[in-house]
Amino acid sequence: MDTFFISHGAPTLAIDESLPARHFLKSWEEKIFQERPKSILVISGHWETSDPTVNIVDRNDTIYDFYGFPKPMYQLKYPAPGAPELAKKVKKLLTKAGFKRVKEDKARGLDHGAWVPLMLMYPAANIPVCQLSIQTDKDGSYHYNMGKALAPLREEGVLIIGSGSATHNLRALRDENGSDAPYAHEFDTWLKESLLNGRYEDVNHYEKKAPYAKMAHPRPDHFYPLHVALGAAGETAKAELVHHSWSYGALSYASYRFTTAR
Repeated sequence: MDTFFISHGAPTLAIDESLPARHFLKSWEEKIFQERPKSILVISGHWETSDPTVNIVDRNDTIYDFYGFPKPMYQLKYPAPGAPELAKKVKKLLTKAGFKRVKEDKARGLDHGAWVPLMLMYPAANIPVCQLSIQTDKDGSYHYNMGKALAPLREEGVLIIGSGSATHNLRALRDENGSDAPYAHEFDTWLKESLLNGRYEDVNHYEKKAPYAKMAHPRPDHFYPLHVALGAAGETAKAELVHHSWSYGALSYASYRFTTAR
């Protein structure tokens, strides 16, 4: 299994037909990834905990972790089965790799960073899904190493998806009819060139290496899922840009596939 980083943008991706990223995700099984995963592990930028945590449930509830959106958003449901056995393997692998105090959450379902893209990618909601949290007090290398620890799951048919945003400064969004933000384009271009040229250590230390890093990501929550997906693919992985579009002048939907050399 290859690994992926998906930029999920705003929650309205679930209903806004004008967004190119929505149509990209809807074409997932036909054009992007024809392999059928046995289960899916999602690392979402919307689940932050002090220690790595996995959700262990039989059936995933749909979490509406957003406010002030159109009513239809709160009527959507993605009742994917849970993946308790996968969650236990994730915990075991992380613990073996030296991650301490890996915890279990036996109540949490899927936040919108998970269910919105999955609803478009796998609308039947019949593939078991497990979520893993991020730790925003850590750095990119920490999350890259987390991904490395999870790499064996790919051999078991597990699709590992990091769900965040290539750029994520919600205070700097612009009118859709206005000009694009130069800082966002510079960061987005740096990220693309770094990934496509295998400069993964630069990506791990993006705060020092990337232009406008703090402006593109005032908080690292939506960027660390990329590091996990990248680490899970391994040091010899090749990155491929599988989608690129913008909204609000500063929100990049750049999404990447990481293929391990065979």
